[in-house]
Amino acid sequence: MESGEVDAAQEALMRFVRNFGLHQPDRTPCGQPLPVSEAHAMVEIARDGQLRQVELARRLRLEKSTVSRLVANLVNRGWVHRGPADGDGRGVLLVLTDAGATAAARQADARRDRLTALLDRIPDHERAAVVRALQALAEATVDPS
Repeated sequence: MESGEVDAAQEALMRFVRNFGLHQPDRTPCGQPLPVSEAHAMVEIARDGQLRQVELARRLRLEKSTVSRLVANLVNRGWVHRGPADGDGRGVLLVLTDAGATAAARQADARRDRLTALLDRIPDHERAAVVRALQALAEATVDPS
């Protein structure tokens, strides 16, 4: 790979992160007053309906202690119920409360609206290529080991 490609990719990625708001630790890019890590946790729990806390840590690529604090924040918001995992005395199972399911749906709608507005600014003939590039970039971040 040429140095110019790396420089151009780095600059584009940094501009995207800033312009999209991914660098703001206490607010999601779609404007929700919620730390991005908590928003990602809500997505994962909502996706599965229930999720073991250790699996949430694995999916978010965060340390167990960080996820424990994150989950405590969600519990304090009234969005997540933390209970024992079946068949494992030390395991913790996370489930969205009704208020959490409502908050997760609101966040999903805000994400979809923000991304729709962004993609609408990309010319029709380029949009599919942009989506494929984002998918390829996401796949490239997966550790092959």
